Amino acid sequence: MFVLIGVAVVIIGFALRINALLVVTVAGIVTAAIGGIGPVGILTAFGDGFASSRSVTTFALVLPVIGLIERYGLQDQAKRLIAKLDKLTTGRLLAGYLAIRQVTAAVGLTSIGGPAQTVRPLVHPMAEGAAIKKYGRIDERMREKIKGYSASSDTVGVFFGEDVFVAVGSILLITTFVDATYGLSLEPIDLALWAIPTGIAALLVHGTRLLLFDRTLDKMAADARVDAPTQGAAA
Repeated sequence: MFVLIGVAVVIIGFALRINALLVVTVAGIVTAAIGGIGPVGILTAFGDGFASSRSVTTFALVLPVIGLIERYGLQDQAKRLIAKLDKLTTGRLLAGYLAIRQVTAAVGLTSIGGPAQTVRPLVHPMAEGAAIKKYGRIDERMREKIKGYSASSDTVGVFFGEDVFVAVGSILLITTFVDATYGLSLEPIDLALWAIPTGIAALLVHGTRLLLFDRTLDKMAADARVDAPTQGAAA
């Protein structure tokens, strides 16, 4: 029971907005110490975890590449491309990306998209470009709203799409845990098949929200036009 103190450490640390890496590290040390693991064992556990998950450090290579292509105008080119597509609105663009992200995740291609790889350099600039094309200009509230919906299209797509793929880590973790804990024989394909209705529901629900996002932007743009003359007269 006391080992759950580590969970409390994580909750408190995140609530106080302390560095996430530091919080998780301290929580791991606290949990291991309460569980009776000595200093050498803790270091060994951290070392084994790092050695078996070296792929997580690939961000050190991805981020400089993303920064370099942004420096040479990737976002500007994305906005120019969207400006040429008359029928493509912000909501339609994000709904289309949601569908693509979910389908690719369902066949195991989870790493071809993500906040760093696609949302920041491509999806968000294109969504913002579609809004600028329609409204002429957008204020800070609209810009932040577009950022949030752009990120959600990626997150929801991969979260509900990856479980359809039988070899994804979450499916293998569930089957291993259930088999070892309850003595059952749960096949990955069973979980993957049951994930399909959930994935379809997520696509329909969030896809509808993204399409309705255009109405939200319409209202925000109208409010911004009303407020602009008022602010000018006050000045």
